[in-house]
Amino acid sequence: MPLYRLHGSHELIAPTMIAALDGWVDAGSAATSAAAQLAGDGDPVATFNPDLVYDYRARRPTLHIMSGRPGTLDWPALQIRHRRLGDRDLLVLTGPEPDFRWKELSDDLVELAQSLGVAEWISLGAIPAAVPHTRPVPVMGTESRRGLLRASVNPGPTGLLRVPAAAISVIDIAVATSGIPAVGYFAQIPHYVSGPYPLAAVELLKTMERHLAEEIDTSGLQGEADAMLVRLSAAAAADDTTRDYVSRLEAMVDEARLPSGDDLISDIERFLREQGGPGNGGAELG
Repeated sequence: MPLYRLHGSHELIAPTMIAALDGWVDAGSAATSAAAQLAGDGDPVATFNPDLVYDYRARRPTLHIMSGRPGTLDWPALQIRHRRLGDRDLLVLTGPEPDFRWKELSDDLVELAQSLGVAEWISLGAIPAAVPHTRPVPVMGTESRRGLLRASVNPGPTGLLRVPAAAISVIDIAVATSGIPAVGYFAQIPHYVSGPYPLAAVELLKTMERHLAEEIDTSGLQGEADAMLVRLSAAAAADDTTRDYVSRLEAMVDEARLPSGDDLISDIERFLREQGGPGNGGAELG
């Protein structure tokens, strides 16, 4: 039995599937925020059985209590929604990263994508990196074969990179193996920033706009991004250590050079040690 349930029938023309899961590669909630904007109020196409893919002790449902009376429960949900964007059909997969059955889930998603005629698969993600908040958000890409990435995004980083995999990566590989073209766009977020990072969500949406060649409204998120940039700049300016560290990151970006792995790790550890926790005055630095 599949893990998903289909809802109704949909007239789709070579749809693009866009996937973003919160958790391991969703720093600053950038990927899921961008995906939510893309999905809008689209109709559900498929939902996945939460009892089979989630550990409720790790992702407890939210209980709403009104004046002492227990009311509704909000359960974690993984679903695919359909939206028409210009001349394109989009299918957007969003939800918390599943705890269980990653291989079975990826097989089901491949089966579902093939049955719906998905023409391309795009994964969105965000990772912490040694980048300053004062420069444009960098986006790096992955592709199942050369030449699939667009929007002036290059595959990278170069060489072998060994990291703990996310569910989205397991799904990507299964999709690519099935023959469906698959790419990934991953925003890099300043590692010293905690909480939501709308600047990266906006950049992912702009990247999607260029990839899909369709206009995407980012006005709501852009307002949040502009306000956050003001708060971050004020918090950094108020602390000498933070200001000096951001200046060093700016210099590396402007000179288009990257620190060695050992230098980067020791630099981050020293910065976090000197900060000793969240930033000054409630700023989103941590």
